[in-house]
Amino acid sequence: MPVVEYKNVDIQIDSKIILENVTFTLGEGEFAYIVGTVGSGKSTLLKTIYGEVDIEDGDALVFDKYDLFDISNKELQELRRNIGIVFQDFQLLTDRSVHDNLDFVLRCTGWKDKVAREMRIQEVLHLVDLPQKGYKRPHELSGGEQQRVVIARAILNRPALLLADEPTGNLDNATGDYIMNLLHTISREEKMAVLMITHNEQWLRDYPATIYRCADRKITNESIVR
Repeated sequence: MPVVEYKNVDIQIDSKIILENVTFTLGEGEFAYIVGTVGSGKSTLLKTIYGEVDIEDGDALVFDKYDLFDISNKELQELRRNIGIVFQDFQLLTDRSVHDNLDFVLRCTGWKDKVAREMRIQEVLHLVDLPQKGYKRPHELSGGEQQRVVIARAILNRPALLLADEPTGNLDNATGDYIMNLLHTISREEKMAVLMITHNEQWLRDYPATIYRCADRKITNESIVR
């Protein structure tokens, strides 16, 4: 079952065509990159998948269930609960600990059992190799550690799809390499589809996957880099 399936999708913002005739499919557990120059529509494309930007025309299905061309507010909230999002800027709550950042998300998404929340928090902290950092506040962590917390937050609810917008953009090469390896490991082990925007051509070579390129208001599928 495709996780994301777009057919002949047009995307506009304020009557300006951003992308047109977009056709692509992202399968269960598949890792794919979106590349292209600044302003080519990469981030806008991601925003259509979680309903922040409307599609103008075409067929757009997520999880073979949610029709983005005609989606109710209730369905949109359900959809967003099944998508994890990782941005370049960390957007962590600075007034609380790592643990409480994660617990806040779980409580907001319906986890009422405190024991179950605690178990899940420890699971994701171990998964991102931060089991001893739950008591720290974001400003006490390095940039790479903060991004790992963001990834932990994004996968708390075991989403079938993770959207990552330049997750290594503010990190040095060594830390970025760690984050890339982590994302690919999570995708493989959790069978989670990942759609990631990047400008870093080295990641395309070091961590090969499907590549979609945005250019001239189109999206094209490039050969997998080896």
